[in-house]
Amino acid sequence: MAAAEPLYPLPDPDPFYAAPVDLGAHGPGDVLDVRALPPVPLFPGATATLVKFRSTDSHGGPIAATTTVITPPFHQPDAPLLSYQHFINALGTHCGVSHTLYSGDLNLGATVSMLNAVLQRGWSISLPDHLGPQFALGAGRLGGQIVLDSIRAVKRQPEFAVQHSPVALAGYSGGGLATGWAAVLQPSYASELQLQGAAIGGVPENLVTMAQQLGLEPHPGFGLAMAAAIGLEREYPDQIHTGAYLNPRGLALRGAMANSCTNEILAMGANGSAREFVTSTSFIDSREARSVVEENSLELYPGVPEIPIFEWHSPSDPLVPVGSIGNTDRRWCSAGVRLRTMEVSAPEHLSAGVQGAPEVQQWLEGRMRGEPAPVAC
Repeated sequence: MAAAEPLYPLPDPDPFYAAPVDLGAHGPGDVLDVRALPPVPLFPGATATLVKFRSTDSHGGPIAATTTVITPPFHQPDAPLLSYQHFINALGTHCGVSHTLYSGDLNLGATVSMLNAVLQRGWSISLPDHLGPQFALGAGRLGGQIVLDSIRAVKRQPEFAVQHSPVALAGYSGGGLATGWAAVLQPSYASELQLQGAAIGGVPENLVTMAQQLGLEPHPGFGLAMAAAIGLEREYPDQIHTGAYLNPRGLALRGAMANSCTNEILAMGANGSAREFVTSTSFIDSREARSVVEENSLELYPGVPEIPIFEWHSPSDPLVPVGSIGNTDRRWCSAGVRLRTMEVSAPEHLSAGVQGAPEVQQWLEGRMRGEPAPVAC
């Protein structure tokens, strides 16, 4: 029976990340603790601060979450604040941004130049650990709520001097998923937040079609599909029972992945397929499991953002089903969202994020200046 239970990550050994005993007495976005961090070599001259705050899980329960705030030198009060959602795509507690800023995460290199550019403009940056305390990869709604609560928390902390700052969001890949969910949930979950816009790139906007693309036939990105199944099982243990369907190889792979970061997960699962690791493919037809995957798919969420959106991707992206992106863009555009879309020429997933960064930065600067958002969809 133990094999059928969710495999949660090892707790972070640093007690700062633990939830306080009175967590339930706090409201979403309340600051629970603050810690000054050492200088981050990736951001010369800036200061780093770790903030723990109260957020909400996928079932409405209270959780403790964290974000790292990067404050530029010579910061001016109420200068812009950018909430940037890095693509964590991981299952281990040591894989959060607040740790990988100091551990040499090569994936951060894809965004460092843009983030340093906005720091040089005097903007502050919030980098939330948007997978939550259980590192529930795939739980997009959870990520969106954590992002919104992280903004609440940062704006409430006087030392950051951003109480009246204009705020925008950005993220790519798994970080774009959390960003997109924050944008669509903001009207209902954090209606008091005034957001200038959100830039989302390479977003897996339908997890059903992504699971079919990455999981059923051998695929270089199979590890991400497997990791998302593990992550969703952590967040929805009553509805998803991944462990119950795994054969011995699958259980071994799940155990190896359970505390791993992005590149390790990709290496472990490279060119795998679900059929190699399960006793039965009947899990694909499970109504409960499918409902969870649908619940976390932006394409299927009926609400739309009320803020301007910039969306970019590669039309030949091998990881993300681009048809789902197009479907979502068309629906949002038809609903009146001030949407700008852009296809880049990069042939694969990661380089598409880098290629779009200059346009993203220019678009964000326009929103922070209060200029009308362009519509091109």
